[in-house]
Formats: sequence, structure tokens, C-alpha cells
Amino acid sequence: MWQRARRGLTAGVLGWLRSRLPLLYQYGRAQPWRGECGARALIRGFRYKPRPGRTGRLLAALTGAFLWEDERVREDEILRSAEEMKHMQFITRMFQGQTVAYDEDQGWELVMDKKDFRLWRRPIEGTHLYQYRVFGSYADVTPRQFFNVQLDTEYRKKWDALVIKLEVIERDTMSGSEVIHWVTHFPYPMYSRDYVYVRKFHVDHENNVMVLVSRAVDHPDVPESPDYVRVRNYQSQMVITPHTTFDENGFDYLLTYSDNPQTAFPRYCVNWMVSSGMPDFLDKLHLATLRAKNMEIKVKDYISLRPPDCDGRASPERKSSVTNPPAQMEYA
Repeated sequence: MWQRARRGLTAGVLGWLRSRLPLLYQYGRAQPWRGECGARALIRGFRYKPRPGRTGRLLAALTGAFLWEDERVREDEILRSAEEMKHMQFITRMFQGQTVAYDEDQGWELVMDKKDFRLWRRPIEGTHLYQYRVFGSYADVTPRQFFNVQLDTEYRKKWDALVIKLEVIERDTMSGSEVIHWVTHFPYPMYSRDYVYVRKFHVDHENNVMVLVSRAVDHPDVPESPDYVRVRNYQSQMVITPHTTFDENGFDYLLTYSDNPQTAFPRYCVNWMVSSGMPDFLDKLHLATLRAKNMEIKVKDYISLRPPDCDGRASPERKSSVTNPPAQMEYA
């Protein structure tokens, strides 16, 4: 009896939250003296502090809102990726012309070694999957062209035949992060996969580095479809350092990537698909950049864009860039 009563009470509380929280959120947006910030503060007040991530996702599902303060790409993620590139370049300079192990103590294993291209992998703890890392160079395109081609979702629909759908779902003008919905073909007989991920890029002219960070998120506007398999574990970090400037040919890049395509195939099949698919993607990306350059295909120049601040105020991240001049940040 007590169990039935407890279940009934729990169901009643959840039902009340489902009915009230959307109204509270809308009410907060409707009031000029509170605004959206007031509604978000109210939502934050309901969170259970020790487990903010899970509770935040639950409340986002109940209110139909995407909580940017939880999901946006943080500055420390950008800086960590840039530091990994510095470490890679340091090792490369020390052992120039030699095939050396890269951070074996951290589990990295060299699986492909070609001219201007090396591929490592390391096991992801608790899974049968690997994280992959590519370090390479291109000498015939500029960093700006290569970076913009990656970011231009409309152009990718033309050069990537695997794309079924690729669109921006929502943008956060405070930080420059944006949520992307990407649907891609998988080899027959597998279902197509779809990804919902947040991405953000950082361009530092002072230190001559460009960073693009992407990782999977949930978004209330993109529920799972029975036509696709949702990939929920996905991360990608691309770092580019020009040999000279952003507008002259030649640069090094470091791509770190992992995802779980959720297939029933044996481990070696999945790892083969990922490890072979990454070089293939980079080849297509490089070719698309050459075509954009030689055929003068119009590609959006994200690096030169900077969105206006919300309500005339800079975001905390942008304020930190003013306080610390060497980290000059531009946003997509």
C-alpha cells in the first residue's frame, strides 16, 4: 500500500511540474521586469545541486527549453585543445623525421603513418571503442579556406554525398556556440545515423591558432526519429596552426575524434569503419577546399564575422578576452 501511495505521490509531483514549469517559463519571458533571465533563474532554483547535468536535462525536457548555460562549449575546452596541439608540435620538432610513439603512457597507439599524415588511437575506458587523433599538414590551401569550408553547412551539402540533412537548430549569440542537426548515410544494410551537437570555434590572431570544438547534446526541437539511429556519444576537436598567416598556403592540423555509432557489428568492423572513415573525410574536405579556391566557389567567411552582443552586453567569455589581450577571440 505504501509503495502504491509513494508512486502516486511521485506521479502527481511530476505531473504538476510538467503542467506548471512551461507556464512559469513563458510567464518569465512575458514579464518586462523579469525577462528570460528571470525564468532561467527560476528553473535553476529547482535543480538538485549534486547532479546538475541530469536534472538540467530533465527540466529542459519538461520546459521545452535548451539550457545554454549547461550545454554551450566552454572556454576551457577550447584552450585544452590548443594546448594539445602545442604538445604535438613540440614532440614533432624534437623527433623530426623519425617515427616515434606519441604519448604511449596515455594509451595512444600509432596505426597509420604516411607523409604529412599520422593517425593514432587509444581505448575509451569501459567500452570496446577507440578515440582517434590525426596530425597532418596541407601546403596548397590556406588555413582560412580550410576552416571556413568545415564550418559552412550549405557548402558541405554539395561536396559531401553522405549528408542527408545538415542545419543549424539554434545559436547562442552570447558565446557563439550553435546547435547542429546532422543526418548521414551509413553503409548498407545499416540505418542512417543522426547527430545533434553543439559547436563553437575560436580564432586567436595573436597566437596564430584556430580551434573548432563539437560534442553531442540533446535538444528538445530534435527528438529521435524512427528513420535514423541517434548517435549520443560524439566529440571532435580540430586545431589549426598556420605555417605563416591565416591567408597564406600551408598549415598543420590536429583532429581528435570519437563517437559510438551504435552498431551490432563486431568490434573490429566498427573500429575499421571509424579509422578508415576519418582519412576519407579529411581527403574530401581538402578536395572541397581546393575546389572552392580554384573555382572561386563562394564560401561564408566565418572568421571575419562577430555577432552582436545580446542587449548590448558582452558575454563572460568575451569579457575575459578583453581583460586578457593575448586571447583574442572571434566567434561564428
